[in-house]
Amino acid sequence: MTKQHHNDHAIQTAKISPVIFIPGSSATINRFDDLFTSINKQSKGTPATPVLKLQVNKDGSFTYNGKLATNNRQPFIVIGFEDNSDSYDNIKRQAKWLASAMNALQQTYHFRDFSAIGHSNGGLDWTEYLENYYNINDFHIKTLMTLGTPYNFSESSTTKQTAMLTDLMDNSDNLPTDLTVYSVAGSEDYSDDGIVPVQSVLSGKYIFQKQVKKYTQITVSGDNAEHSNLPENPEVVQLIQEYILNNKSNDNHSRRR
Repeated sequence: MTKQHHNDHAIQTAKISPVIFIPGSSATINRFDDLFTSINKQSKGTPATPVLKLQVNKDGSFTYNGKLATNNRQPFIVIGFEDNSDSYDNIKRQAKWLASAMNALQQTYHFRDFSAIGHSNGGLDWTEYLENYYNINDFHIKTLMTLGTPYNFSESSTTKQTAMLTDLMDNSDNLPTDLTVYSVAGSEDYSDDGIVPVQSVLSGKYIFQKQVKKYTQITVSGDNAEHSNLPENPEVVQLIQEYILNNKSNDNHSRRR
């Protein structure tokens, strides 16, 4: 009881509010290295943001790389999975692993507040986690940004809903009501980003609208708008700076950039 009391007190008084990243299928914990380099280049005159990388192995154990500096209030954490295959069943497994990783990180770093970014299936992992494992008494997520997340998998038709989209819609009332969500789609021709149909990304509105505090759809196009390049896209880096790192609020609307 004494140990739990000390841990609860540390969480309540914690000064860090990390930004936690999850890569997509087939990607490793090094997926966001170029993004971090871009962010640090734009933050001239300040020390590079510390990065902690955690891989959840197939047996549920954790492998850590790097560490967090206690004097940085908004460090970066990457959570990746040894089994990064692409399937709905694996997304559900990853969401469960994510819950274990979040609890382990909290035990070590004693944070409660955090923001989240997910690329591709990483956004699905976050959505599954928020609907099935997130507990507002333990954590408080401020903002979720998803990049090229296929909420309806490879379906380009809005009338054909996959089992995953149906499940996410059915459980959407479990989402935190004070959450701000930005769903970013990439497009070369406003139909797809080379892998994920834009309509699949935009299907996130059926999950988040009227369930969370704010939901914003953003489409980036042109150079570096392909699916694999989205995390390094200059406009996406700007969006992360503006809405995650600087935490500027935004009215609930849809827009195209």
